[in-house]
Amino acid sequence: MTHGTTSETLLLGWREWIALPELGLSLVKAKVDTGARTSTLHAFYVDGFHRGRERYVRFGVHPLQKRTDVVLHGEALVIDQRRVTDSGGHREDRYIIRSRLMLAGQDWPIEITLTNRETMLFRMLLGRTALAGRARVDPACSFLTGRVARPREHYD
Repeated sequence: MTHGTTSETLLLGWREWIALPELGLSLVKAKVDTGARTSTLHAFYVDGFHRGRERYVRFGVHPLQKRTDVVLHGEALVIDQRRVTDSGGHREDRYIIRSRLMLAGQDWPIEITLTNRETMLFRMLLGRTALAGRARVDPACSFLTGRVARPREHYD
């Protein structure tokens, strides 16, 4: 087991700093949530559109918690649309996109749903499907892959 950057199984805490570079997100604090099947990214708006025959989505992200002044806008190909039940039991149709996740020097593609998480503490939930076969979680620990002292500097 390693905390580091090999292809071995990662050991993660219940929260970690991640990046989604294909979406322009160089740093997001994620809650590692094995209770959630799919990963979810906070998007304060989500608009679907077509480009030719393919369906895309435009979205806006506040990547840093408690900082609505930091805004990133993105676009991604929609790979699916699914009905998702959140932790409060509410059902919602959500767009599913795919992006590369960077974590602890490793990267791999994951599926991500987009929804408004403005009232939630974390801008990203990293679900169990994204972690399967790649990571184990120690729920007693945080930031086993490294801490970030000044996250705002990643968006200046």
